[in-house]
Amino acid sequence: MADVLLTHSYHLYYDRKQMRKMQPYPPLGTLYAASLLRNAGLSVAVFDTMLNDPEAEFQTALEQHRPRIVVVYEDNFNFLSKMCLTRMRDVAYQILETSQLAGATVLVNGSDASDHALDYLQKGFRCVLLGEAEWTLLETVNLLLQGNDDALEQVAGLAYLHKKTGDVVKTERRGLMRNLDQLPFPTRDLIDTDQYRRAWKAAHGYFSLNIVASRGCPYRCNWCAKPIYGDSFSVRSAASVAEEMRQLKYDFGAEHLWFADDIFGLQPKWVRELASEVQRLDAAIPFKMQSRVDLMSPDNVSALRRAGCAEVWMGAESGSQKILDAMDKGTRVDQIAKARENLKRAGIRACYFLQFGYPGETWKDIQNTIKLVRDTRPDDIGVSVSYPLPGTKFFERVQAELGEKTNWSDSEDLSMMFQGAYTNEFYRALHDALHAQVDCWNSGSSTVAQKQQGARQEPEELWRRVMHLERTCRNPRPTVFASHAHELVQLQDSSYATSFDELLGVLAS
Repeated sequence: MADVLLTHSYHLYYDRKQMRKMQPYPPLGTLYAASLLRNAGLSVAVFDTMLNDPEAEFQTALEQHRPRIVVVYEDNFNFLSKMCLTRMRDVAYQILETSQLAGATVLVNGSDASDHALDYLQKGFRCVLLGEAEWTLLETVNLLLQGNDDALEQVAGLAYLHKKTGDVVKTERRGLMRNLDQLPFPTRDLIDTDQYRRAWKAAHGYFSLNIVASRGCPYRCNWCAKPIYGDSFSVRSAASVAEEMRQLKYDFGAEHLWFADDIFGLQPKWVRELASEVQRLDAAIPFKMQSRVDLMSPDNVSALRRAGCAEVWMGAESGSQKILDAMDKGTRVDQIAKARENLKRAGIRACYFLQFGYPGETWKDIQNTIKLVRDTRPDDIGVSVSYPLPGTKFFERVQAELGEKTNWSDSEDLSMMFQGAYTNEFYRALHDALHAQVDCWNSGSSTVAQKQQGARQEPEELWRRVMHLERTCRNPRPTVFASHAHELVQLQDSSYATSFDELLGVLAS
């Protein structure tokens, strides 16, 4: 019998896009919470929904462990948790219902629960653990196991319903951890890592695991949601990170790592220290991470390479300076090209996150982004549309335009939640064409790219569709911030493509 059974709500096989990619990672946030509880002497079990079907198998886990408390503790290092996918919410509610029938008290933590505490509490969760919640969880669990329910008001970082009035009670806000080294390493022994190894080996021929070196991001892009860590940034010691890398390499047999930090390489001195520690411990292992273009200086890139970095995903977002400024991104278009060149020179793959549909973006801006990709030739791209999340300035600006659908169902949804310059059909066609083009460039032939992506169409055919939809899918009244109202009229500048042949000129080598 376990005191606490921890789980989370993301199941790979409910997400079409991620299932095709087949790059599953253990729920680090859940495992960090489990490690703290176990270190405190509690009996802890984990049901990992990533590869195990929650509908078919969670009941079995309840019967096996008979927990007094169940905690839906989301992996807040997984960007999909931050997106608050509706399928995840449905799974969380299903876990709640099943756990209650088994007589367990159920708690929840995560971005969606923090943003919509009342909804979760009215569904029946005993408490919502707000924000960074490991210590909140430990205190709450100890009180509940002792039967001291009335003392919950003394626990910082909680939301619960008042027993008499039914109103939401939120206790004092809990401060964020500054010394991350006080947490034990995630309890990877509580999950079946062989499941992940088999999935990775079958799909990619190597085994990758995840790790985090820091929490939070101090930058303030106005579309980025930060319900857990806000604008803070805390980083583990380089020695601690290198030691965990060594363990993953030798104890778990990892052949590759994904640093799931919001931002990696923020402090050049720390990166140099990490490189030294990794070399000292013989912990070098190829890894990928995400960062910013303005952090990819030659010196920082050199240190990243010595630490084992093989691939960097950067938030390029747009090839239009106007759009970057509107996003409060704090970067310049020319820095994207410099970052790409610095990484290429060091032998590190450079990959871009791109975002279309931001209010005020026109066909001219879109073509600037296409031109950026053409000129710099990234090794890979991720294409999305602007996605308003609660708590962001961007959300506040477009909230009045939101319809009934306010969240994607899964990561392939790619739906505009407000009135973009174009309809969903156009942005999805743009997504397909740009991905096919980059695949074609990097594979050397579209035939190889088609085989890798399941017989994807020829790029030229996809661009022809984009050009057709550009004319037919324009929204007559797109959402535009006041500062860009003068740019509502599309295609007035004859220097930008108005035909497929002209667009091919933009794409030509």
